[in-house]
Amino acid sequence: MWVHPQFDPVALRLGPLAIHWYGLMYLLAFGMFFFLMRRRMATPAGSGWAPTQLDDLLFYGVLGVVLGGRLGQVLFYEPLYYLNHPLEILQVWKGGMSFHGGLLGVIVAMALYARAQGRHFLDVTDFIAPGVPTGLMVGRIGNFINGELWGRAAPADLPWAMVFPQAGDWVARHPSQIYQSLTEGLLLFVLLAWYARHPRARGRVSAFFLMGYGGFRFFMEFFREPDHFDFGLSFISQGQTLCLLMVAAGAWLWWRAPAREAVR
Repeated sequence: MWVHPQFDPVALRLGPLAIHWYGLMYLLAFGMFFFLMRRRMATPAGSGWAPTQLDDLLFYGVLGVVLGGRLGQVLFYEPLYYLNHPLEILQVWKGGMSFHGGLLGVIVAMALYARAQGRHFLDVTDFIAPGVPTGLMVGRIGNFINGELWGRAAPADLPWAMVFPQAGDWVARHPSQIYQSLTEGLLLFVLLAWYARHPRARGRVSAFFLMGYGGFRFFMEFFREPDHFDFGLSFISQGQTLCLLMVAAGAWLWWRAPAREAVR
């Protein structure tokens, strides 16, 4: 049985300035996204994009991720807590970012970007989707460093079971942050990169991402300590409900995509 190392959440102190690991993971995520999108521009699937457009795209994306992710955490998971502690809404360096809120934020941001650039919304989301999973991968590593979002109780003989003191007990748990980093992040990145390496029908790459993330996250939630349960049921979490909606939206988008029309 392992014990979480209890990393210092502050990676570097420069006088009164504290740089947190969680913030560094987001910086790394955006840097990896920028690198991958530059590489994607050199492929047939990304040939319609110019490097000068990437700066604006990243700016819109950062705003969508940060604002949407934080508001999603506040509204979806802890509305009463933040109603009583409104100033903590701004303390994003402590963690507490909802993926589903961030996804909605990015959707809004990309819609605004597409309108400003005169592009089809799905052309934009198809272009960026393959660069998203690496950010999810390092984000889950940030969760692990913070010792948050730990897993459910694990079997006693599981070699990598881990105690998270933040949970307030001495129960060996699944390191679900690592599971999610490897599946929703690394594995989804590999699959999506393989699928998106050639031009696809408009909307198909976006649909692949929605179904892939939603499916992996739904399964991984069975190893993660639930934040909230839905509808009074003890076998499905709020996160799983949102993932089912993602899978349904992806399936609908896949069905609506024309069979042979390549992205222009």
